Amino acid sequence: MDLTQGTLEEKTGRAKKMMLYFGIASLIMSFAGWTSAFIVSSSRPDWLQGFTMPQPFWISIIIMIVSSLTFMAAKKALLNGNKGLTTAMLITTFLLGLFFVYNQFRGFNQIIDLGYNFTGPTSNITVTYIYLIAVVHIVHVVVGLIPVLVVLVNHLRGIYSAENIVGFELALTFWHFVDLLWIYLFFFLYFFLN
Repeated sequence: MDLTQGTLEEKTGRAKKMMLYFGIASLIMSFAGWTSAFIVSSSRPDWLQGFTMPQPFWISIIIMIVSSLTFMAAKKALLNGNKGLTTAMLITTFLLGLFFVYNQFRGFNQIIDLGYNFTGPTSNITVTYIYLIAVVHIVHVVVGLIPVLVVLVNHLRGIYSAENIVGFELALTFWHFVDLLWIYLFFFLYFFLN
């Protein structure tokens, strides 16, 4: 496919998607760096062995998967011309994103209840990595919630149609990315801590 062909709108859409893919690639590299540092640090003598991930982190996996499914259902409803279902699925996706963030903080509270803080005398390098990785991911989920909200507002304003969904697709792609990223991070931490 010749990327120089097509209307200005098609070219702009391809350019926006390419910028998103470059952004996602840079985020993948950042998280790869943190997980690599985690692996290298696991040979330290003060490394915490046998740490169990808090239950809210497990629940967060389900929340993210369901939120990706609701976002895909919103796109399908949009393509089928069902405005009401599109709206409902976008609102559900947004609320699930908020619930994910809330659940992450519940997980942090459980870690604190075990006696481990992010810094200070009750901190541990292992748990500090868990906090760092999870908090940076939470930031990306919050960043992902902004486009979900923009898509919802634009949908309510009637901007999207089956022929004009570039913004919708960009938000959906980023949301799938943060979903898959959490699944990877959780299972990475789970298997390297046990």
